[in-house]
Amino acid sequence: MKAKEILALFQEPACEHNHKQKSGCSVPKPGATVGGCAFDGAQIALLPVADVAHLVHGPIGCTGSSWDNRGSRSSGPAINRMGFTTDLNEQDVIMGRGERRLFHAVQHIVSRYHPAAVFIYNTCVPAMEGDDVEAVCRAASVAAGVPVISVDAAGFYGSKNLGNRIAGEVMLKQVIGQREPAPWPQDSAIPVAHRHNISLIGEFNIAGEFWQVLPLLDELGIRVLCSLSGDARFAEIQTMHRAEASMLVCSRALINVARQMEQRYQIPWFEGSFYGLRSMADSLRALAALLKDEDLQQRTEQLIAREELAINQQLAPYRARLKGRKALLYTGGVKSWSIVSALQDLGMTVVATGTRKSTEEDKQRIRELMGEEVLMLDEGNARTLLDTLYRFGADIMIAGGRNMYTAYKARLPFLDINQEREHAFAGYPGLLNLAQQLCLTMESPIWSQVTAQAPWR
Repeated sequence: MKAKEILALFQEPACEHNHKQKSGCSVPKPGATVGGCAFDGAQIALLPVADVAHLVHGPIGCTGSSWDNRGSRSSGPAINRMGFTTDLNEQDVIMGRGERRLFHAVQHIVSRYHPAAVFIYNTCVPAMEGDDVEAVCRAASVAAGVPVISVDAAGFYGSKNLGNRIAGEVMLKQVIGQREPAPWPQDSAIPVAHRHNISLIGEFNIAGEFWQVLPLLDELGIRVLCSLSGDARFAEIQTMHRAEASMLVCSRALINVARQMEQRYQIPWFEGSFYGLRSMADSLRALAALLKDEDLQQRTEQLIAREELAINQQLAPYRARLKGRKALLYTGGVKSWSIVSALQDLGMTVVATGTRKSTEEDKQRIRELMGEEVLMLDEGNARTLLDTLYRFGADIMIAGGRNMYTAYKARLPFLDINQEREHAFAGYPGLLNLAQQLCLTMESPIWSQVTAQAPWR
């Protein structure tokens, strides 16, 4: 990827904070890839595409350190769960054999596994060596008979968020707009005038949570052409240009896709979340409003009223147990505010939230939910997290898996909220799951035992 193209991704016009003096997307310093490099970000954005072979061109360490680090679920193919790599070694670099190994790797993958396409992720070593990955892709595509696409996101290019945007840019330039969507099912009960197609951008189907939202959209007559990239298929991504509206879900880093889809295909978009009652209702209403269908808007209000009545009855006993409980939330991006909203819907108080990977817009949403004096944690080392927990008397730490042992060593309840989790928290059933997991975690008898004084004292 050319230097000017990479620099252009740092100045995203649709990001309001990029118009300010202090941008949330600062140009990286050499070696500053803490929290994930560009390669990691590109792979995170595209790895859930289920029928594509994802080939990492570089040393095996790049694959071993990053593969399958998200709990994205697939309803069909599982070839994306296989770790393909060219496994470059010192001799390959010295002798300049990287391009040849890459070409043969593509041929082997296609002949044995028959993927819909092959995505090749360039990494630091071949990027510094000067391998012409684009040329190999063109030759391999002709020889193998399937699309072979280069995702040039070497780790030293920048941060994880930059890698997300590079992946989105590749989809825009080489994939989206190359296929027409399939016709609506013949047995659909929705009248033709009220059938709508949308796309979701930045929805990764962690723990299969989007499957808890999809039935509601189906009921409303809203067909999701593609979710970029949770449970996606290569052919579905090709049809995204036919969506009538787009929803940017839980990933501000892919905003370049939403903006350019609007510029190229006049597809309006908004950013929303499926976590919590308020966010769920707001997102459904925003979709209906963008689709400009009055009948759809009326049916959406009826659906929201029905679902909220049912879920409030189910949540009542859990709210009684969670009311007044305090939580420390340390995550990033859109979860830094969307999970706050969900916890508040359950009657809990969030004493502080992490903002390490959040944009200025994310922080503004946090202030709207928690007040101007809210404590935002830019750094999440163990001492900072524990001091905050003790200072506010928090009952539980809700964070990513890397913070689990910090909480356990301090003998405090912990709930995993990040991409490795096994429980789905989106949609109306997801809020019930969240309430149940919070109660199970905080009310476990282990905490009274581990905090009690030893019998011999």
